[in-house]
Amino acid sequence: MVKIPHLLLSAGISRRMGQAKQLLPWGNKTLIEHQIQIRLQTGQEVIVVLGGHSEKILPVIENLPVTIIVNNDWADGMGNSVAYGINMLCNDFRISDGVLISLVDQPLVTTSHFEKMISSFQTGSRQIIVSESASGWIGVPVLFDKCYFKELKKLNGNEGARNIIQKHLNAVKAIECGNMLVDIDTPDMYRQLLNKYSL
Repeated sequence: MVKIPHLLLSAGISRRMGQAKQLLPWGNKTLIEHQIQIRLQTGQEVIVVLGGHSEKILPVIENLPVTIIVNNDWADGMGNSVAYGINMLCNDFRISDGVLISLVDQPLVTTSHFEKMISSFQTGSRQIIVSESASGWIGVPVLFDKCYFKELKKLNGNEGARNIIQKHLNAVKAIECGNMLVDIDTPDMYRQLLNKYSL
């Protein structure tokens, strides 16, 4: 079995939401508990990157079977949190074949989608496996072969991994994700999703 740890980015302060979106109710759990459970069901390791609101989130997830790291420089942007997480992964999960990066605020992405991404991965093929929305947008969740770790460790500021994807388009494989790639960024969007899915 390939070893593809999940890197769940959950370090933002949720300014547009006005509260810690990680702790919003989702079903009978908090959003971050739901997201962790979805990833654990793939049988892969889960690394959670916290930052803003970490003091509130830690007590909720500290007993779950995941690796939790706190990026004190989270305010420097998502790129900084990606780099921080990859550096930790390289130190503690040295036999990883790659990494699957995803966001805490995309609650519609399923275990099945993650499993499709992992099963599509071919070790040593320098693949980047992206998620493709119904409208043709590609991005996270995204699976990077370990050969890209060096580039990921150099990310900073608000620069996400999109530039790396664009740089290596010939290595990119897309997995259709339909309408799952919805971000919860505002209270209105959160309420719409709760109503739509009767949560």
